Amino acid sequence: MVLTGVPRKLPKIEIDYTKCRTPFTCKKCLQICPYMVFSVRCEKEERLKETDPRIPDTYKLYSNRPDKCTVCNKCLEVCPEGALTIILS
Repeated sequence: MVLTGVPRKLPKIEIDYTKCRTPFTCKKCLQICPYMVFSVRCEKEERLKETDPRIPDTYKLYSNRPDKCTVCNKCLEVCPEGALTIILS
């Protein structure tokens, strides 16, 4: 392994939450990403009540590991809603 000492610029992954409202019903970006860049978190929890992943805006998709993104664009290709954008700066 050769380390060059040059820092790599991280891609900025933007998620349009008006288009991606129920990530658990789709899961395509979660399944296709080889480096597990994405995760899903519950946004609306109620004590002693089960949270239904089919209700819009209950769960949200996050790109919690942008440093692992290789910009392969597989997530962009499989997203049926076109909710993902990757920006290289």
